[in-house]
Amino acid sequence: MQEILDAIQSPDTTAADYAALPLPESYRAVTVHKDETEMFTGLATRDKDPRKSLHLDEVPVPELGPGEALVAVMASSVNYNSVWTSIFEPLSTFGFLERYGKLSDLSRRHDLPYHIIGSDLAGVVLRTGPGVNAWRPGDEVVAHCLSVELESSDGHNDTMLDPEQRIWGFETNFGGLAEIALVKSNQLMPKPDHLSWEEAAAPGLVNSTAYRQLVSRNGAGMKQGDNVLIWGASGGLGSYATQFALAGGANPICVVSSPQKAGICRAMGADAIIDRNAEGYRFWKDEHAQDPKEWKRFGKRIRELTGGEDIDIVFEHPGRETFGASVYVTRKGGTITTCASTSGYLHEYDNRYLWMSLKRIIGSHFANYREAWEANRLIAKGKIHPTLSKVYSLADTGQAAYDVHRNLHQGKVGVLALAPEEGLGVRDHDKRARHIDAINRFRDI
Repeated sequence: MQEILDAIQSPDTTAADYAALPLPESYRAVTVHKDETEMFTGLATRDKDPRKSLHLDEVPVPELGPGEALVAVMASSVNYNSVWTSIFEPLSTFGFLERYGKLSDLSRRHDLPYHIIGSDLAGVVLRTGPGVNAWRPGDEVVAHCLSVELESSDGHNDTMLDPEQRIWGFETNFGGLAEIALVKSNQLMPKPDHLSWEEAAAPGLVNSTAYRQLVSRNGAGMKQGDNVLIWGASGGLGSYATQFALAGGANPICVVSSPQKAGICRAMGADAIIDRNAEGYRFWKDEHAQDPKEWKRFGKRIRELTGGEDIDIVFEHPGRETFGASVYVTRKGGTITTCASTSGYLHEYDNRYLWMSLKRIIGSHFANYREAWEANRLIAKGKIHPTLSKVYSLADTGQAAYDVHRNLHQGKVGVLALAPEEGLGVRDHDKRARHIDAINRFRDI
């Protein structure tokens, strides 16, 4: 691995040099183990500790197949799907790997007694398989996490609809929290040249998810002037939704849970902010019954911030805890887009406020290649910025996942893989200087 790292850090290494580098027999990777899937049985979700289930193992380099690439991973990041994998909720990911392994002789590689996790990376292409023409060894890349087979017609209008659509590093093996990753070549995108490795690795999953959910015609199709309610507006997803709203001429109404998180939203340029804890919103009377009076109080507060207007788009991801309020506060003909349910999957809402007011609920899941490419392009142009707050070593990924699980973080938490320190990989220093305050926004709070 040191020879690979030396090549990446040398400005004189050519594509031919990369192609001639010998691949190691093994590499370090963050894994969960199949024989430990019951280790948290009987514990509450909050008490399940990723530091106990995530391992740093030495694993063999996987076989490279057609249309695939092996990438030397300089940095990655922790997403909530890594937390789910680490605590084996809502179910063990080994079921995903077993099903994928039955698809073909090549996919059988993924069905292993260990799962290499991680759905983000920034790094350098080492090898490409047969049929790969757009990328070559030495290319500096980031990867989005959509893995598709595209053998069905269903996926050719929107690849997210492919019957064999999977999330790489969650529903497939050989993910990005490792020194080497295996990806399909149509997951690759150019690394933004003004960012360090860890900064470039941070946006991938959440930035693309927010783009599809809020901006794309497959999501809410946000337009100038829209009032957009953003739950968790300083978090991994919400911080990108807030930036998209501001960059697109919309009006974000940012819901946060502390003064510190409100300060982050103000630093991004938002001024309509609701600190739900400070204002005491309790949308549930108990675990069985919601409180419509709280929905109404919440709606009144929103109108105070919008000059009397209701919400055009709700950017939903908490799920059960907030969904009833989200449906209620949306204007007539408005849209609720949902991409997750971090507080619970069984949503409850009063359907009268949906059907009688012609509102729409749109399910949104990650992004297709074009949407991910557009989201990455905006990062590369300096229109949208990483929200990286803290960086861990690969050996400390368990602690990073614990922080995300317990909501102890802001924005995104990064992980260094092959990169020996932070700050490496910047190619365009002039562009970086123009955007340095925004790049460091989450690091400085």
